[in-house]
Amino acid sequence: MASRFLYLLRHGEAAEDGELTARGEQQARLTGERLREVPLSAIYCSPQSRAARTAEIVAGYVHGVAPAESELIDDYIPSDPDLAGLPADYARFVSAYDPAERAAGAELSRAAAEKFGGPGDTAVTGQDEHVLLVTHNFQIGWFVRAALAAPEWRWLGLNQQNCALTVLMYRSGLPPSLVSFNDAGHLTRPLRWTGFPDGLRPAAG
Repeated sequence: MASRFLYLLRHGEAAEDGELTARGEQQARLTGERLREVPLSAIYCSPQSRAARTAEIVAGYVHGVAPAESELIDDYIPSDPDLAGLPADYARFVSAYDPAERAAGAELSRAAAEKFGGPGDTAVTGQDEHVLLVTHNFQIGWFVRAALAAPEWRWLGLNQQNCALTVLMYRSGLPPSLVSFNDAGHLTRPLRWTGFPDGLRPAAG
């Protein structure tokens, strides 16, 4: 049975101006090395410079595949949950976004899941497909929560390291599979844990 593999990559570490730091550039290069042997058929990235630059660096290791920007995986809040049903800390966080932002984000995330999720044409072609999305923390959490059929707000609390890989597998007639989550094994120890909340970092990280 053919499968569609969706590789979800959070951009490299970025400075306040949105550009990659030297560490972010190195994280992207190591990710390119990690994906060198993966037969990627497409690379999509957020229009944000930190994601676009990460995708550009990774694509340098994947011959014949140029990144394409998509606003569907831009940096936005991906759902508009009922604040009353959230843990207090999550409710405070979500309420910092105005209702229009939350509604627009929910529409974009549904479109993103429709475009990039699912088995695609693999049942027809009989061939596996490998697609990379270079995006942001919230969007990766959204794809993971959708794959696991978790409540729509459950992207909250799913944190990604910069340039860590999450892989989802889609097969026709079956629920999605979470192959790996937040895998940073290709990054050297000094390059791990960037972008992760301080309270969740290992003491020796």
